[in-house]
Formats: sequence, C-alpha cells, structure tokens
Amino acid sequence: MSTDRRTRAWIEVQSASLRRNFRRLREAVPEGVRLVPMVKADGYGLGMLDVVRSLAREAPWGWGVATVDEGVSLRSAGITEPVIVFSPLPPGSEAAAVAHDLTVTVSQVETLDRLRECAGERPVRVHLEVDTGMGRAGFAYDSVRDWGPSIRSRLVPPLKWEGMFTHFHSADEAGGPGVDEQMARFRAVAGHLNPPSAVLLHVANSAGLLRLGRGLRGFSLARPGIFLYGGRCGSDLPPPEPVVAVRARVVRVAEVPAGATVGYGSTYRAEAPQRWATLSIGYGDGYRRAASNGAEVLVAGRRAPVVGRISMDMTVANITGVPGVIPGDVATLLGSDGEEEILLEEVAAWMGTIPYEVLTGLTPRLPRIWTE
Repeated sequence: MSTDRRTRAWIEVQSASLRRNFRRLREAVPEGVRLVPMVKADGYGLGMLDVVRSLAREAPWGWGVATVDEGVSLRSAGITEPVIVFSPLPPGSEAAAVAHDLTVTVSQVETLDRLRECAGERPVRVHLEVDTGMGRAGFAYDSVRDWGPSIRSRLVPPLKWEGMFTHFHSADEAGGPGVDEQMARFRAVAGHLNPPSAVLLHVANSAGLLRLGRGLRGFSLARPGIFLYGGRCGSDLPPPEPVVAVRARVVRVAEVPAGATVGYGSTYRAEAPQRWATLSIGYGDGYRRAASNGAEVLVAGRRAPVVGRISMDMTVANITGVPGVIPGDVATLLGSDGEEEILLEEVAAWMGTIPYEVLTGLTPRLPRIWTE
C-alpha cells in the first residue's frame, strides 16, 4: 500500500498564512480586544486540532466551537484555554459541557436551570446571547425588561456571568447594512442590564472586525472565522492571504475527435478535436457537481475549463493547447500554480455557494497536508 498522501488528490494548508491572517486581524482592533478564533466544523474543514496547534503560537484568548462534542475534542487533546460553545445547548448536553469546563452560550432561561442542576459546586462560565436581528438564537433585544430580571437572578454561583454578545447579520455586505442598528440595540441591552465591568462584551466576526476596526474600543473579544482561512469577508473589505490549495493528479490524457461527449448525461460535446485530462477528484471529495461545465482548473500553470458533469470520483478538463501534460501531473482546483491563481471566491461562484461551504464541504477522503 502506498504511504504517499499526494498520490490522488489532497488539500494543502499553509500554516504561516493562517497565522499571518490572525496577526492582521489582531492589528486591526484596539489594544485590549482579544481574538477567539472560530474552529468549529473541524476548523472550517481543514482539521480543527491542526488549526488550533498552528494558531496557538499567536496566544489567542480562547477558541470558538459550535457543539459540545467539538469542545470535548479540544479538551481531550489537552487544550486548556477557554472554549466557547456558540450554539444553544440541546437539552441533555449540559452535563458534558460542565464536566469538560466548556463555556456555554445561553439563549433561554431554561438552559440556566439545567446547567445549575448539573453543576453541583463546579463553576460554569456563561455568555448571554442577545438577538439584535439575526433571529436564530439569543434573547430578544426588545424584551429585555421581561427576561432581564429572571436572568440576573439566576446568574449566581455556581453560574458565572462571564460574557454577553450578539452576532451581525450583514456585516459582510458592502457598507455593512444593519451593523449600526444592531450595535445600538446591543448597547441598549447592555445599558439596561448594567453588567459588571468584568463581563466580556463581544460582537464582531471577521467582517465586523474589519469593518469596525478601532470602533470596537470598549469591547473585550472578537470572533474571527472565514478571514483566517483565506476567505474574503466583504467585497469592500481587505482580502486575506490565501491559506488553502486543492490539488489532484491527472490520471488519463486522451485525444478526442469532434463530436466526442463526456460525463453523465453527455452534457458536453467537443466541437473540434480536443485533448482531455481526467483528474482524480469529484464530488465525493467535496468538488461539487454544481461546478460542472463552468469551473476552471490549473494545469501546467494555465487555466483549463472543466467539461461535462463532475462525477463522484473524477473530473475532466479540456487541456487543448496545454502541451506536455501526462498522467501523474498535478492539477490545481483551488490555489496557485505559477503565475495563475484560482481564488476561493471563484470556486464558490462556480458552485453557486459561499466560501464557507466550499471549505467545510471538503470531505475526509482528501488528506490535509500542512506546510509552513
């Protein structure tokens, strides 16, 4: 059995680029604002523990996950920094969160009651989520007079009120529509609850951090995600340094006559004699079928269009005019080759989705190769 992890298709992750993106974000915020990298969804598809090991050199305040199981995985790997679970806890998961010293975010009074039942004498750190317009979680900003007293009465030992936050719904759109309104709503709730000065306030994801910058003075934390991993978080915001490349081997090269068809449904027909390269990657690896007959790949440093429907395990590119390509050569589906580069945003557009889904959709069949 071959031990070479680059024999078929793989993902390359540039650890140094990940860290440089972290530093750029850290430099954009006021002194005193600490970063909590979001490493949920297996580190945006790149490997959660590898992401944490790389970014640990930058001494972030803690780590952001979406589920208790993700937090338990970090604790099991020896991670001791704070780990915040940023989704509401499903009933029944509170005991595991308490046992592994996870910081929990709370959107319902009942969650606090269940946490107290599980805690015994163990302290449990709590961050209140305020819904200022996102609508998916959090206490409604406009009814704080109703829920505020009940919450305050429950936030006593062993429950520790450590933080309070909200989430922007459109900070990634040009101009950040709604950001000012959501900030005003959050500040109004904070003014009403009057939390102790030690309570950590935070509002900014990658887009919010870059859009507000020094305007985050007075906040304690920021929660970057996609920018760290090389995804642009707004057309009017600075681009990150690319972090991820996806590559696959050429496994077949064929000269085909005019009229030849390729792929399920024969959706592509050669209008003239062409040269095709079969690549050892497909939607079973996360290279989505939606990119059929629209995407481009890099072969020998030149762009080549994807032709026909992408299969589960294979993709075909038209390499007519790209000389010297043979089986075993490397094609780049995301990333750079020579002077050419395919950006994450391009791949997302071809797939009809967003960079987040491209990265998190890359399947375990692709080895993650981390390099400096």
